[in-house]
Amino acid sequence: MGRDVIASPVEDDASVWDNYQCKHYDHPLMPSDIWLELGKLVYYTYLGKFTVPRAYRFVAPQGAGSTLSKLFNKPAEMKTKLIESWDAKCRPSITRTGDVPLTDELKAHLNSIDFSIFGYIPPLRLIDEHRTTTWHIARFGGGLPPRPDFTTPPAEPASNEAVYLRKLFEAYSDARGTAASRFADISTEQQYSSHYSDSRLEFYSAESLRGFSRDTLPSGSFEQLQNEIHAGIRDTLRETHPHGFQRLLAVVRLARMLQLTSHPLVPRMHIRDRGGVCHQLANDRTDVEWVQR
Repeated sequence: MGRDVIASPVEDDASVWDNYQCKHYDHPLMPSDIWLELGKLVYYTYLGKFTVPRAYRFVAPQGAGSTLSKLFNKPAEMKTKLIESWDAKCRPSITRTGDVPLTDELKAHLNSIDFSIFGYIPPLRLIDEHRTTTWHIARFGGGLPPRPDFTTPPAEPASNEAVYLRKLFEAYSDARGTAASRFADISTEQQYSSHYSDSRLEFYSAESLRGFSRDTLPSGSFEQLQNEIHAGIRDTLRETHPHGFQRLLAVVRLARMLQLTSHPLVPRMHIRDRGGVCHQLANDRTDVEWVQR
């Protein structure tokens, strides 16, 4: 019924909506390109299939030509020209089931519509608006914006750190031969205390990369990166190691060396992000364990 993209800006009022009519033509839009679409709007709103939109915008790769651009600024003249073009452009083509003549009732409805709702979106404006979305870089390329600095870990671990930290302490315990379940247990052992602090930095760095991905790339992009790293470290996870801490060190060492050139986030990754993704995987996946069960 002549509606390519429907946007409802007011959630609690279904009668308020905008229509975007898309035309992928090899030339700037001309008046003859739009009469049928306007006719569909007049006819289907007359039948009550939907209400007249708040705004109706044409979207086309080459925009609107000069004649049509001027006509959009003259709503009354556009209305007159639609009436004049009805029999040639609208009457035989609005439906497949038969002609739609411009009866007195339909003409009265046409005249009741405010034709100032019609307009077009210039291609450069469309691209500028698209640039603000997470789909732009994936579609057009051009590189990611600079990445903001990440937030350093708080003194006390947050709830979203519980699982990977538990697995860290399991690895420390496996290597020490005595149980450790909190930082106080390892605070005097440089090998483990410094690793604990570095691991939390890595985790928070990777979390900031996750947020950066969410703001700049399509949904699922960061998960794709995690899956690539997981695929790269799986065999090392399966190998036999003297203890869990050695497995953890071997896995993170390998993650730092993986070739990930195909992913768009790679140019914005820091070395600590790779270890952080390993800890994210430990947080989220039951098959990423440092101590073999």
